[in-house]
Amino acid sequence: MPAAANTYRAKRRVRLWAGAALVGTYVLIALIGDRLAPYHPDEQDLFNILGAPDAAHWLGADNIGRDQFSRLLVGTRFTLAVAFLSVVLAVTIGATLGLIGGYFGGRVDAAVTGLVDLLLTVPELILAIAIASVVGAGMTGLIVATTASFVPRLARLIRGRVLEIREEEYVQAAITVGMSDARVLLRHVMPNAVTVIVIEASLLAGQAVLVGTALGFLGLGVQPPAPEWGTMLGAGREYLDVAPHLVVMPGIAISLLIFGFNLLGDGLRDALDPRSRA
Repeated sequence: MPAAANTYRAKRRVRLWAGAALVGTYVLIALIGDRLAPYHPDEQDLFNILGAPDAAHWLGADNIGRDQFSRLLVGTRFTLAVAFLSVVLAVTIGATLGLIGGYFGGRVDAAVTGLVDLLLTVPELILAIAIASVVGAGMTGLIVATTASFVPRLARLIRGRVLEIREEEYVQAAITVGMSDARVLLRHVMPNAVTVIVIEASLLAGQAVLVGTALGFLGLGVQPPAPEWGTMLGAGREYLDVAPHLVVMPGIAISLLIFGFNLLGDGLRDALDPRSRA
């Protein structure tokens, strides 16, 4: 049994470090991608329009002769920026709503729960499309839409965790001795809810990449000529028959990034959630 347990723990550590390494690689590319790119992302080679991968253009060229490899490298920062900002904002808003609703209860909790339940009746992607259509295409609209689609799920999750923490003896004791609500929340409730927040945020990052690129594919994301991956996918679908690399290469980049975030999230859950160690 000890050997089996050690093997299981080793597998969980491999998953965590593999996810961290993959995501870290993407972050590094986002930071220095423009220096690694062999061409400027908007530079055109009019003699190689829709060119297949070769020695000059490793991943081929697009419909106006731009180097696909360079555009993917530079576009990493757009995709990661949307995912990071969306998750940070969603965690901030969702955690605030969940903490307030779960701790204070009563009418406050009823109002928060009613709003969350209403938003949860709409699928995340549909909600994101609707919001992006209202706010407008572009980086701001993309971040707002992706953030809003994640807030209800986070608020419900954190509210449930706060309801559990609020019943703990040390929290009840703090309330009994007259500690202010703000101090109880910051000193006792919030620190014990951080684990749930970190795990869910890491898992949501992959979903943020998926939603962000889906909106870009539909023309509601970062607008051309910016090399955002979803926008590149949307532009490349028209040439799928003659230049499949325009869709395959961004698709692989998106899939690997989502896979990395999922590995990282699963690894963090195994490492930080005591219930997963049983």
